[in-house]
Amino acid sequence: MSVFNIDDIEQAVRSKLDKATWDFWAGGANDLITIAENKAAYEEYRIRPRYMRDVTNVSTAPKKPLFSGLDFTVPIGIAPSSMHKLAHHEAEAATARAAKAHNWPMAISSYSTLSLEDAKEAAGDSLVFFQLYVFKNRDTSTDLVRRAEKAGFKAVLVTIDSPFLGLRFAEARNKFTLPPGLAPGNFADGRYAGPIDFAVDSKSKSKGPGKNDALKDGKPNIVDPALVFEDIKWLKSITKMQVWLKGVMTAEDAEAAVAAGADGVWVSNHGGRQLDQCLPTLHALPEVVAAVKGKIPVHVDGGVRRGSDVFKALALGADFVWIGRPVLWGLKYDGQAGVELVERFLEDELKLCMALSGTASVKDINKSYLTHRGPTWARL
Repeated sequence: MSVFNIDDIEQAVRSKLDKATWDFWAGGANDLITIAENKAAYEEYRIRPRYMRDVTNVSTAPKKPLFSGLDFTVPIGIAPSSMHKLAHHEAEAATARAAKAHNWPMAISSYSTLSLEDAKEAAGDSLVFFQLYVFKNRDTSTDLVRRAEKAGFKAVLVTIDSPFLGLRFAEARNKFTLPPGLAPGNFADGRYAGPIDFAVDSKSKSKGPGKNDALKDGKPNIVDPALVFEDIKWLKSITKMQVWLKGVMTAEDAEAAVAAGADGVWVSNHGGRQLDQCLPTLHALPEVVAAVKGKIPVHVDGGVRRGSDVFKALALGADFVWIGRPVLWGLKYDGQAGVELVERFLEDELKLCMALSGTASVKDINKSYLTHRGPTWARL
């Protein structure tokens, strides 16, 4: 089967996967409404092209550096996702090499197959974010943060949308568990006291309020449901890295993040895997952008499948756009080469979209290039 875009890669790999693994990747919370709407939200916008402009040379360089001293090729990055070894035996190493080859930034999950140190070695400067779940056992979280700083990461990316695990029917029906011998590399060799709640399979203890006996323990290695904005001060006290928040979906939380000292916010609903029927990220993006008032960067993920999607997110104020599931599909399709194919599709599509809309630079992209074709959700 020939592939010409990300949708083709998705279809090509679906036949290669067992149902349980496919459902784990493609599925999400409850009725999968948010998953569908994350993608569909991009179809609600249309581009207003401008012509008679010189687009002989189109630059996809980000409008401002992600981190000082690092100039990436495009304002697109590889979002954190767990267990890349489910897709390919080289796991996050293949993904990291692909990021490095195309000069894309990358974030790695706390629950990556490889350790953060091994992934960093493969990616070099491309691997900039260490995604963190803050455990009730703050000693474990502190050590993870300090390991990331020592390895050379630029920022810790705190996931704030997962005080408990979302209700995922497909995983429960399939009784999904990780294959034997596959476990998060950051917790290998028993370096942390007590078991780790991986929150990636049916054995997770993070089931919800009133259902979690593990919370009765003193300091279990389970995501802390008591995390609040004031804890940013604690995180900043244990590292010199920047502290970003992933999961900001409202103006109120964006303002609180700025006030608490966050260095950046990432608009995300966890790919529709946590709270179903919440806003699609593209619809949440404008109010977050307006709330931060340019004080800190705003990034976004969720539902991105083509270069025109990236264009629309940039037009609505995002500084960077991140992709998750397509990376796993590319990795399954052809390892590092498959991830690079995903990158190339998005790079080429974005560049062509910019040229055909009359924008020679990412700095030129703004909301005047968009129109919204229907009613949208309004705050009450």
